[in-house]
Amino acid sequence: MKKIKFSAVIMAALIIFSGCGMNNTTKGGLIGGGAGAGIGAMVGNLIGKNAGGTLAGAGIGAVVGAGAGILIGKKMDKLKQQAAAAVANAQVETVKDANGLDAVKVTLASGVLFPTGKSTLSKESMESLTNFTNDVLKANPDCDVAIQGYTDNQGFKKSTAEESIQKNIALSQQRADAVKSFLLAQGAGVNQIKSSVGFGENNPVASNDTKEGQAQNRRVEIYLYASEAMVQSAEAGTLQ
Repeated sequence: MKKIKFSAVIMAALIIFSGCGMNNTTKGGLIGGGAGAGIGAMVGNLIGKNAGGTLAGAGIGAVVGAGAGILIGKKMDKLKQQAAAAVANAQVETVKDANGLDAVKVTLASGVLFPTGKSTLSKESMESLTNFTNDVLKANPDCDVAIQGYTDNQGFKKSTAEESIQKNIALSQQRADAVKSFLLAQGAGVNQIKSSVGFGENNPVASNDTKEGQAQNRRVEIYLYASEAMVQSAEAGTLQ
């Protein structure tokens, strides 16, 4: 039985990795169909760890059918397009949430968001985040949001290595909270933003051995993923 389950996971993973050209609608159906959220979550976890990220969302504890997976994938395709149009200088990509369902990750470079070593949003970033709130979050109240802040691994003057690690965690938390506070101030739903967490220098997406890599690691990630209400609508076939 364990061998069968393991093989199913590997097959699902191969389908996803070989289907890079698929849109979210198609992949959502593959994840949801038959295998359900169980295998989907395991594959999603594998993809998330390979990407160096931390998965967003809480497990819904239920199997999501093929039809619901397709509808959620279609919804996320729309969200991805809306986010890309709303936020300047951002990387927008498809990821998996904690349930293995399609989600959207919007990566904002800290150099665009904040002055060096600060957590005060720049004027340019405020405009982009306002557009993001109006065009994406308000338009999709059934979409949950998680915000994650990260730094590079550079130390602070007159600080030990351990002190620098803790200061980077604190700075990343302040930046994640700053983004959350601004989105809420622009009218995002209080219950829509589920978390804002700073991970410091953990989960680097590039090498910290170069200035270019350090710049990539200094970032804030905003995850858009299916809420329980969205899953329920998808299961009922009413999700638009």
